[in-house]
Amino acid sequence: MGKADDCNVSDSLSHHLQTLRREHEESGIAPDNMLDDPLQQFAVWMQDAIDAGIHLPNTMTVATVDEDGRPSARVTLLKGVDETGFVFFSNYDSRKARQMRANPYVALVFYWGDFGRQVRVEGVVERTTEAESADYFITRSRGSQIGAWASPQSRVLSGREELDGLVREIEERFDGQNVPLPPHWGGFRLRPDAVEFWKGRPSRLHDRVRYRLGDDGAWIKERLAP
Repeated sequence: MGKADDCNVSDSLSHHLQTLRREHEESGIAPDNMLDDPLQQFAVWMQDAIDAGIHLPNTMTVATVDEDGRPSARVTLLKGVDETGFVFFSNYDSRKARQMRANPYVALVFYWGDFGRQVRVEGVVERTTEAESADYFITRSRGSQIGAWASPQSRVLSGREELDGLVREIEERFDGQNVPLPPHWGGFRLRPDAVEFWKGRPSRLHDRVRYRLGDDGAWIKERLAP
């Protein structure tokens, strides 16, 4: 394909993207009809998504910033939420883990398009306890447990063969026994200081309700302009 064809494809795609629209339903949200605690409100919305049969409703984007101020984002899975925050798991030597060590301020984004709903979370991350990580690790499939040991996450590989070889080594190492929690793998808990709930409305006049922590530690609800 030549340069002219490339331009035609690019122009066509851009035009298509510009015309993609979805008119949202009339019903909306307001601070007065939201729960006082954002984590409880999040649990309600997550349960709605689960009950609706949305595929992997716990999918979220995790955004981090490195020591040079360069942002990075990737999609991963939420594995726990309670009054203390949002929990997810990773290799502690991965790129996102290194960035979180350098800068613990992290943002999460959940989007349920079928409902026209989005939740944005901002806060500070910390590691979960080893016991919490171990409790989750034993729920993973054996293949995923092997993978957590074998994969040097985010490191450059010479090819798929190198990864397959690392997997075989770990399979032989733990043949006939339970796979223990790797020392380089575990959980993170994001303790939020701001949570925003977004609900799509007609004409792009969307509803946004933000919770932010006040100086006294209590949550403050406020409406934001779309």
